[in-house]
Amino acid sequence: MKREYFENEIGEAYVKAVHSSGLEIYILEKPQYNSAYAVFGTRYGSIDTCFKVDGETVTVPEGIAHFLEHKLFESEEGDAFTRFAETGAYANAFTSFDRTCYLFSCTDKFYENLDILLDFVQSPYFTEQTVKKEQGIIGQEIRMYDDSPGWRVMFNMLMAMYHNHPVRIDIAGTVESIAEIDYDLLYKCYNTFYNPSNMFICVAGNVDTEKILNKVKNGLKPREEVILERITTDEPENVVENYVEQSLAVAQPMFCLGFKESHKSPERSAKEKIRTALAIEVIAGEASPLYARLVNKGLINDEFSSEYFNGFGYAAVTFDGESSDPKAVAEEIKAEIERIKTEGIDKKLFSAVRCGMYGGAIRMFNNVESIAMQLTDCAMTGNGLFDDIKYLKSVTAEDVYKKILKIDTENFVLSVINPKE
Repeated sequence: MKREYFENEIGEAYVKAVHSSGLEIYILEKPQYNSAYAVFGTRYGSIDTCFKVDGETVTVPEGIAHFLEHKLFESEEGDAFTRFAETGAYANAFTSFDRTCYLFSCTDKFYENLDILLDFVQSPYFTEQTVKKEQGIIGQEIRMYDDSPGWRVMFNMLMAMYHNHPVRIDIAGTVESIAEIDYDLLYKCYNTFYNPSNMFICVAGNVDTEKILNKVKNGLKPREEVILERITTDEPENVVENYVEQSLAVAQPMFCLGFKESHKSPERSAKEKIRTALAIEVIAGEASPLYARLVNKGLINDEFSSEYFNGFGYAAVTFDGESSDPKAVAEEIKAEIERIKTEGIDKKLFSAVRCGMYGGAIRMFNNVESIAMQLTDCAMTGNGLFDDIKYLKSVTAEDVYKKILKIDTENFVLSVINPKE
């Protein structure tokens, strides 16, 4: 099955095809470009520590999705990175909370690189010896992240925000949890989550759609379909604690402030994400009065940023950065949210923010990596590539105001990393 989608105003189109195995393939051709970017991904991330497969509930050690990503590059013949280096391609992979993706970018030999990608992702090779070796390597990586201020300020916040949801656990797991991983568990997780029916391929750049579809058709290995179900977590609406701090080697304090949202449905809709992104910009974006006030008081610098942190069963509005007084920044942000609830949204500010975000959504189509990663989001959520543009045209200040009204300024966590004395 194949379907093409158009956005006439920006002159872009992409194809979504579904292979008989259930694999979803997204392709956006940019014939005027020299490069191409491809992602082969699975809906499998660090939060998938408990799941149902063919009706059976399975619990696995924390960090196994990330561990599996590392191991998949190895084979009896050698390392996939070496194969990509021989073609001149850049290759990488990542595991996040809800997905694992393998990718490459190149300016030539695209179809040769696509063959490599299809081959190694479908060719697991795990032994007792290689698994033990990797446990030592990833153990060192975990200890490195334990000393990373940027990493710790976020995960300290998540641990203080979530009681039960596995998003509170480091993506790489712990030294203790990865010690429980063996090659039998890796094969079980691979055979469950790396089934074509749970996977996707996303490509953008100077490519030919029919050639890609033929490559995928000929390169997919036959697999028996599995019935996979993510298990929702029973998570209380309140946070665990409002404040958490740690001391590390930093020049000045770092902070992450998060407002936890109740989560009745597994996923947030595209409309909700747009409304919330606009709300965050209205509250503390660079065009907002709060941002100017915080800068003028010397409370924030260029490191200040914000995000709608959301995924399967979790959502929070977050603000982070560096500050000599993180508690003062938190109080200013909370006060601004309450002020907007009382006084309403400045219509000129809303219009400027919406125009800026709309321009950003259009500019995204000038970068093949951005397009490919946006297609990956589409594969994960079922949304369309042009949905953001469509919703940005129709969203109103009232929509955004209603979203701000829902932010509970008492249901927050402030995580701080202080300099070591």
